[in-house]
Amino acid sequence: MRRLRTFVLAPLLVLLASPLAAQEAKPAKSLDELLREVQAGRQQEQALNRRREEEFRRRKAEQQALLQRAESERARLEARSAELERVFQENERALAVLDEQLRGRLGSLGELFGVVRQVAGDTRSVVEGSIVSAQHPGRAAPLEAIAQSRKLPTIAELRELWYRLQHEMTEAGKVVRFRAPVVLPDGTHEEREVVRVGVFSALSDGQFLVFQAPQEAESEGSLALLPRQPGGRFLRAADDFAEATDGREDAPLDPSKGSILGLLVQAPTARERIDQGGLVGYTIIVLGIAGGALAVWRFLALMAVGRRVSAQAKQERGAADNPLGRVMQVYEADPGLDTETLELRLDEAVMRELPPLERGLTTIRVISVVAPLLGLLGTVTGMIKTFQVITLFGTGDPKMMAAGIAEALVTTMLGLIVAIPLTFLHSLVSDRSKAVTEVLDEQAAGMIARRAEASAA
Repeated sequence: MRRLRTFVLAPLLVLLASPLAAQEAKPAKSLDELLREVQAGRQQEQALNRRREEEFRRRKAEQQALLQRAESERARLEARSAELERVFQENERALAVLDEQLRGRLGSLGELFGVVRQVAGDTRSVVEGSIVSAQHPGRAAPLEAIAQSRKLPTIAELRELWYRLQHEMTEAGKVVRFRAPVVLPDGTHEEREVVRVGVFSALSDGQFLVFQAPQEAESEGSLALLPRQPGGRFLRAADDFAEATDGREDAPLDPSKGSILGLLVQAPTARERIDQGGLVGYTIIVLGIAGGALAVWRFLALMAVGRRVSAQAKQERGAADNPLGRVMQVYEADPGLDTETLELRLDEAVMRELPPLERGLTTIRVISVVAPLLGLLGTVTGMIKTFQVITLFGTGDPKMMAAGIAEALVTTMLGLIVAIPLTFLHSLVSDRSKAVTEVLDEQAAGMIARRAEASAA
């Protein structure tokens, strides 16, 4: 009903609007003229409506035809889908039957395929981490293809696997020279001559190299210079071996292919060991140097004094450049003295010569005793630090306790290193001093005896 009212009122509104628009455009002069204009507008509106209705009917027929075509295409595709689903189910059943037949026919070949894949994968890992790959890059690519293959290996692939295994074993017994890029500690690359000792070590300019395995499947490994080289004897052996051109020469080898070398370079040097001792360790070293220098100086001085005393013992007149000469000058100063007075004066002269001869012996002895005591002090302070770390962080990480334990052990070691040599040096210096003193006592007693014999005569 609403649609009907809209259909009836729309032409009326159009008819009314058309005269009004015409009236606004050009006012009618009379009612007849207005009627004619309304009639003309009505006829135009009716013609327009007829054209619209014809267009609607034509479009409706076209859309009905499109709908029929779409429904027909949908029915055809549904039939095609059902047919494909049936074919897919039949293919699945056929594949299951064929797979079962394939597994039955493969038999031991399937086990061989698994073994070949496993060996190829293991060999690929060995080849990728081998120093030989720095000289012969790209050796792991065929092995990667064999290890990742889902088909039975061909005769060519089996021969390739055998060749790679044989090549690695052959290169393990060779010492070769070749040029290759070397990664320096600052990250730059430099072309160097490399000496490869089997699959164990690589040297360049008397320095050790390590082989860095590739991080990605498509990349290649590279040789890198160790940022920190091992001890001097290893470097000397490496340098001698690198410079050798023929004959037999000793070479340092790492059977773990870099693991032992990596641990070796982590060992602290002598300077780092001393630094671990801290303030107590440096104090012990300073005392040790001072005590050693004092002991050496006193030993050399007493040796010189001993030589002059020995030379003086062969002379009849005393000289003032040695202790025995000065004692003899006291004897020669007053020939008329009685024996008892001469004995007292000679004892006084010998006693006067003792302090210069025994100078520094007490200091050396004190340092040899104080050094191990300082080492014990360092042990106590180091253990205190260790227990503080245990209190704060527990015992989960032993590396956190290493500093305190290292200080305790290093200070003890330094104290013993200083005390033991100083004890021997103190004994040597003391023996030299006693030897000179015994010569003075012996010569003084001889002088007294000669004076007593002269007095008795």
